[in-house]
Amino acid sequence: MPDTIIDFNRVYGAIAGAGRVLTHVNAPSLFQRVVARCAGKPSDIAAYETNGKLLYSGLLAAGFTCLKPQGAFYLFPKALEADDYAFCERAKSFDLLLVPGTDFGCPGYFRAAYCVKTETIEKSLPIFKKLANSYKK
Repeated sequence: MPDTIIDFNRVYGAIAGAGRVLTHVNAPSLFQRVVARCAGKPSDIAAYETNGKLLYSGLLAAGFTCLKPQGAFYLFPKALEADDYAFCERAKSFDLLLVPGTDFGCPGYFRAAYCVKTETIEKSLPIFKKLANSYKK
């Protein structure tokens, strides 16, 4: 979109946010054809199930509050402070990249994706524990 639009920053932010919330972007025509050929075929979601259970259990063990995943590939645990943006900034200092829940209409929470290698989840669990412990001092 051209930057000459009135209130460009707000309009651009709204469009980008809507695309993220609606979980789509304009896929190239070639990829649309690939998707059409895959429609109706089963997917192997075993890795997501494994990662979701692993992250969920690990976060609970670290002291986080969270609902059990039911089909997505991310969790929305409660942040350890009211300001989810501040919490996510603090998490960066522990090399954890989390997304503030406010961006998804869930203030006070954060989004943690588990559509990564299982090894990544395993390595992150002690780090989540360190992050949680940093709030106890």
